[in-house]
Amino acid sequence: MSDLRAYLDRTAVLAQQMPLDAIEAVSRRIIEAGQSDRAIFVMGNGGSAATASHFANDLSKGDVTGSRRRLRVLALTDNVSLMTAWANDTEYRMVFAEQLRNFVRAGDVVIGVSASGRSPNVLEAMRLGHAAGACTIGFTGQDGGELKTLVDHCVRVPSDNVQHIEDLHLIALHAVYSHVRDRYLCA
Repeated sequence: MSDLRAYLDRTAVLAQQMPLDAIEAVSRRIIEAGQSDRAIFVMGNGGSAATASHFANDLSKGDVTGSRRRLRVLALTDNVSLMTAWANDTEYRMVFAEQLRNFVRAGDVVIGVSASGRSPNVLEAMRLGHAAGACTIGFTGQDGGELKTLVDHCVRVPSDNVQHIEDLHLIALHAVYSHVRDRYLCA
């Protein structure tokens, strides 16, 4: 039991160390995207892909019913046939960038989730989003990797433990969603 308690205690400590200013900036950018009818794209690999899909679900529907306001959100992780087609016909590092190329416009928001900040396919999409004039946002951990240098806003979990990083990404994205819901979707 002591290892379970230690894990939960460490998660609580890390939650208190999260960069609140960066999380608030992400919330503002998403609200601005909604106000100006811009699109929001999210992506990640493995557990981060599940987090990206979960966040897109929250922003697209969440617990909001009856609201006239909606956000245009697309998880680039969710079209398996298109991802595998791009991986097969080009290379896996292009699976998000090539999808994004069809849709991204200046003023849109591109969010990449990568525990290491080194996922080549997330980095390619961030470069493409930046070149298109989109606001780029990264959720990372460890030392932030290259992702922290490619984005306008970076939310970095101060840990090298992938499970803690993934836990805190979901907590931070739930905080963003709650803020967006209360300040924009249901306002």
